[in-house]
Amino acid sequence: MNSGQKMNKTRERKRKSVGCDMRGMLSFMILWLLSKRPMYGQELALEIGKRKGEKPNPGTIYPALKELTSRGLIEVRSDGRRTIYELTKEGSATVSRAQKYFVRAYKDIITTTGTRTSIHIGSR
Repeated sequence: MNSGQKMNKTRERKRKSVGCDMRGMLSFMILWLLSKRPMYGQELALEIGKRKGEKPNPGTIYPALKELTSRGLIEVRSDGRRTIYELTKEGSATVSRAQKYFVRAYKDIITTTGTRTSIHIGSR
């Protein structure tokens, strides 16, 4: 096994242990939003846009939703013309692990000079 293959295996192990791909943060944001309540795709995109300052396009968000569904982290149900996404039990456990990872990894970045930032871990 070459060094590139070893790095890929290490990345994959870390991704599985955290539960979502923290590189792009989209999976984390989707899981976190769905931990609050079930939502449909456009609603997720709007909520992400509020936080990110830019709404993700359908070519970005729907493949992420499909991936999270295939991994058993979210489930899909129809409500008339809308497709509703909600967390599974595994998805809830995953978002909890991902939040803890996020705090460990980015705590120093989140805390800004002169401002105290509190971070809530766990679902409400």
